[in-house]
Amino acid sequence: MTRGKFITLEGGEGVGKTTNLSFISSYLQNHGIDVIVTREPGGTRLAEKIRELLLDSNNESISESAELLLMFAARAQHIKHVIEPALSQGKWVLCDRFTDATYAYQGGGRNMNINTIEWLENLIQGTLRPDLTLLLDAPVEVGIERARDRGQLDRFESEKIDFFERVRQAYLRQAELYPERIKLIKADQPLSDVQNKLIDMLRPLIR
Repeated sequence: MTRGKFITLEGGEGVGKTTNLSFISSYLQNHGIDVIVTREPGGTRLAEKIRELLLDSNNESISESAELLLMFAARAQHIKHVIEPALSQGKWVLCDRFTDATYAYQGGGRNMNINTIEWLENLIQGTLRPDLTLLLDAPVEVGIERARDRGQLDRFESEKIDFFERVRQAYLRQAELYPERIKLIKADQPLSDVQNKLIDMLRPLIR
């Protein structure tokens, strides 16, 4: 059986990931592809509990190291119980955020050591990397305004604007480092233009 494809959707707050995740899923299904939609942190019962701990703004202060390790603990469960089994069965996996988000939020936002993240990435993932990463990018002010319009903010969304500037710059660095895998899409343009770009990026993978 042919192994499935692994697609990740990345971006900061309020860039339209939820809307476009649904669009990508429908587009793939319309092309006869069996696709599983999942998210990080999350995707399994245990990983979703870790997600709750990470996003709860009422929790005790979480140390940066604990946050990083919790992210990879959730990822280990996700890979073992959802991502790898689906790919092995020939299904495509569409994931809302993956390890690029760790480089952005913990590496960029928290100023954590990139070498530590790389070491954990290799430990937990082995050779697993996305076949395609779609990075939605918008000015921080635009994304934050959209996120606030959605209602109550979680622990990450409550960070100050300079945190999100660092996150955005870290995402852009990832795109520069891995141009073959990470495709940058301007998310502050009309939705129809964003989705036409997404189709352009997905077509070669479907062929």
